[in-house]
Amino acid sequence: MQSRAVRKHIRNAPMKMRAVVNAVRGKNVAEAVSALGFMPHRATDPIERTLRDVVYNMIDQGERVDPDELFIKEIRVDEGQAYKRFRPAARGRAHPYKKRTSHLTVVIATADEREDADMAAA
Repeated sequence: MQSRAVRKHIRNAPMKMRAVVNAVRGKNVAEAVSALGFMPHRATDPIERTLRDVVYNMIDQGERVDPDELFIKEIRVDEGQAYKRFRPAARGRAHPYKKRTSHLTVVIATADEREDADMAAA
């Protein structure tokens, strides 16, 4: 069984978030939450919140699941809307810059699906 959660318009640059996401991709959900707790990055908070949301989404679907048997099947960071801002420069000019945002998508599955995928690949 699978469950999905999406968090949009996160005020972190996608490249910075991908560095954290790559560290937890494919891990057990409990391991991933534990690993995120020890990382010093600002991007860990929305990722951890989204991981917890996706577990609660699976519980809301009516399935009895053991949180230790869940793994991250897919985790993706896409680029969101960029806020365009201007910084004052010399001689009355202005230099443009972008405040980038991210969209985070997390899909988790039970350990049974991981075994089924491994059997199909073999």
